[in-house]
Parts: sequence; structure tokens; C-alpha cells
Amino acid sequence: MRLSMRWLHRSALIATVIVAWGIFTHPIALAHEEGLGAQLKQAVLLYQHGMYREAIPFAKEALKAAEHDFGPDHPKVTTSLSYLALLYRALEEYDQAEPLYQRALAIDEKALGPDHTNVAINLDNLANVYRAQGRHAEAEPISKRALEIFEKALGPDDLHVAINLTNLAEIYRAQGRHNEAEPISKRALAIYEKALGPDHLRVASSLNKLALLHLDQEEYSQAEPLFRRAMAIYENSLGPNHPTVAKSLESMAEVYTKTGRQEEAKKLLERAKKIQAGR
Repeated sequence: MRLSMRWLHRSALIATVIVAWGIFTHPIALAHEEGLGAQLKQAVLLYQHGMYREAIPFAKEALKAAEHDFGPDHPKVTTSLSYLALLYRALEEYDQAEPLYQRALAIDEKALGPDHTNVAINLDNLANVYRAQGRHAEAEPISKRALEIFEKALGPDDLHVAINLTNLAEIYRAQGRHNEAEPISKRALAIYEKALGPDHLRVASSLNKLALLHLDQEEYSQAEPLFRRAMAIYENSLGPNHPTVAKSLESMAEVYTKTGRQEEAKKLLERAKKIQAGR
């Protein structure tokens, strides 16, 4: 597995999945990316290849090294904690991710104060773990607290705010609170478009999530153009045979099926199956 250091550095900036059904998480260690140790760089590299289980030993070694170099309660330890938690989260091993995020939160609150943006990142990550476990009553207040911190510290149009809004909307959606989810989903989309441009993958992901809200409510005429625009971005950015395009085709097919366009739905599903089969 040989990749340029330039590619590794760029990938390390956003240790997240930014396609349609992926994890919306905050960039980790943006300011200290050049300072990542060899073990953590290897963990990031494996993460970017989807080799989550293989990355865990390297992330654990990086955590041990950080604890040894800086002490167990130093803010720099939270970078390794967050990467390790992200790996467990990607594996859906939330019981492993939760205490890591809780420890990172406790360290940052003590060292940096309760209103620091690192605290907000930890809160939002922890809220996502709770949401994945169906613990929405616990997820909502800490997600809202994170949002308040981000807005106060960074302003209402920062990308961290958009990520937090996206995650909070998912908490509402999971509880069937679509009327609360929709306006903040639209607000997140507007921030992504303004900050990243109309054709960015983050925009496509946001479009897809908004479309799913409409699909849940059987608002097919509103869902269809959003799915269509998201799919166009995916095809443009990832190529016509990417698995995310297949997912997008399946969503469009569902809209066609629900609106009586069976033949069109069938064609999209056939194309999706070919992509998934690698043909």
C-alpha cells in the first residue's frame, strides 16, 4: 500500500466519511496535522482504506505514546482518543467508542474550559454515539450544547456549525420529528453550499439527508430533485460506478416506485446491482 505523503496529509485532515450514508464528524487535529506521530499516521492511512480493525492497534500505540509523552490528562492525548473512538464507531462498536469520547471530553473541559470548540467537538461526537444506540434523549441536549458553543465561538455560518446541525437533524429524524429536522437540515445545506461550493461531496450528502426527510413524509415531489442533484454530484466527483452512486440510484428508484413509475425504477435498480457486482 504505497501512497504519497501529500495524499496522506490531505486525507488526515478529514478523518471522516463524507458520502451519503456515512458519518458526519468533525475534523480531528486540523491544527496539529503535521505533528501526528508515525503510529497515528498509519492508523489514519488504514482508516482511509476502510481497514478499521487493522488500524486499531496503531491507534492504541499512538494513545500510549501520547500518554507517556504528555501525561494522561493533556489535551494532546485527546487527538489519539478521538481517532481510536472514530475507528470503533466505524465498526459500530459503540460501547468501545463511548468511554473514549467521554474521556476526551473530560480532559478538554478541564484543560480548555467548558466553552472551547474542542469540547463542542467531543460533545457532538458523543451525541452521535448515543444516537447510533437509539439513546436520543441523551443525545439531544449534548448536541444542542455543542451547537451553542460552535455558534458563539465561530459564528452561525461555520462548517462546524453545519456538521452539528446535520447531526442534530438526524437525532430529530430518528424520533419522527421531521418538522424540527427540516429547517436545520436546510440551514446546514446552505452553509455547505456557501463554504464549499454547490458541487462538493458534503453538499451531496446534505442534499441526500434532506431528501430522505421528505421521503419519510411521502413528499416525493420534493425528494426527487434533491436525490437527483445529489446523484449528479456523486457521479461527477466519484465516477458513475462508485458504490455511493448505487445507493443514490436505489433512493431514486424508491421515489419512482412510490410514484407509479415502475419501469424507470427497474432500470435504476438494475444499474445499481451492476455497480454493486463490480460490472
